[in-house]
Amino acid sequence: MADTVAEVRLPTEELREDIPFFTKTLGMRMDMIYPADDPSIAVFSGHGLRVRVERGAEESPGTIRILTDAPDSFADGARVLTAPNGTRIEIEERDPPLVLPETQHSFVVRRLADQAPWIIGRAGMHYRDLVPSRLGGSIIASHIRIPDGGPVPDMVHYHKVGFQLIFCIHGWVDVVYEDQGPPMRLNPGDCFIQPPEIRHRVLEASDDLQVIEIGVPAEHVTEIDHDMTLPTETHRPDREWDGQRFVFNQAKDAEWIPFRLPGFICRDTTINDNTKGVAGVQVVRRGEGESCWSSHDTNILFAFIMEGQVTLHGEGRDPFPLEKGDAFVIPPGMKTRLADATENLEVLEVCLPGTFKTTLETS
Repeated sequence: MADTVAEVRLPTEELREDIPFFTKTLGMRMDMIYPADDPSIAVFSGHGLRVRVERGAEESPGTIRILTDAPDSFADGARVLTAPNGTRIEIEERDPPLVLPETQHSFVVRRLADQAPWIIGRAGMHYRDLVPSRLGGSIIASHIRIPDGGPVPDMVHYHKVGFQLIFCIHGWVDVVYEDQGPPMRLNPGDCFIQPPEIRHRVLEASDDLQVIEIGVPAEHVTEIDHDMTLPTETHRPDREWDGQRFVFNQAKDAEWIPFRLPGFICRDTTINDNTKGVAGVQVVRRGEGESCWSSHDTNILFAFIMEGQVTLHGEGRDPFPLEKGDAFVIPPGMKTRLADATENLEVLEVCLPGTFKTTLETS
């Protein structure tokens, strides 16, 4: 196949004024200029871009964004410039630090019966938003489904996140991860923790696959890695990404223990330990004894009803009868109580951070 080159064309009125800007200020290389007696077209390349500046072109001058590891030393530290031809130049950090927005606490109840719309997102997956307010941008919680099974049109990619959970509630899905060996199958009750920027790819899913995905912060970047092939030759189960280990927790290995709230039992997914306290994930069932009012002091406490029914009581609120597919968020300091749990109740609870204090109102 013959080599091909792509150019972006930009207009100008006087090319002679643009040449020093693109070559000296932006540090690009001039590859072509013509005609010799009265130049009207010049081609510049650099920073992964090829630009054709043409006198009399009809396009808008547009905007060029240059991403660099050292923005303060690029173009004398300017962050916004305007070229002689009118093109806006924005200088940004190539890999800016992850910023976690301050949580805007609120009491949230999201019912499946409310019929929130399913939105078609990345790789054809259907998304239902479980926390519409995103708590000020601090978290996104999605109910994701793939109605028709088979190979998933996914690519090797990674997410710039602080925390990310994938918990399977129906069907199965095969995923392969960087340095974690061959593809793994996630079945109902199983979960993955995807540490920040671990490369992975979704391979195949069953009909009606459904997962709960939690991401922090709500808006985070997904980048495609065109160079990595999965699975990788190396197998490093103890590798850390930003202090977090990959977790593949399977329901079949569960050990049930008393939950932090009376009247319930739980199984821990080891996520608190493997994220060094960034988050905790537990599956909760009905146990022995009566429930009571309680409050907590963690930043985010999210729950999703996977099976059964329960009534959520909140101080100063009417009771909320909840069933399979419903979700809720309890802000710190708010007194609540879970009551009238059915025998088949199963709840997914996610907390950030993973270690926190629960205060019981036993009187």
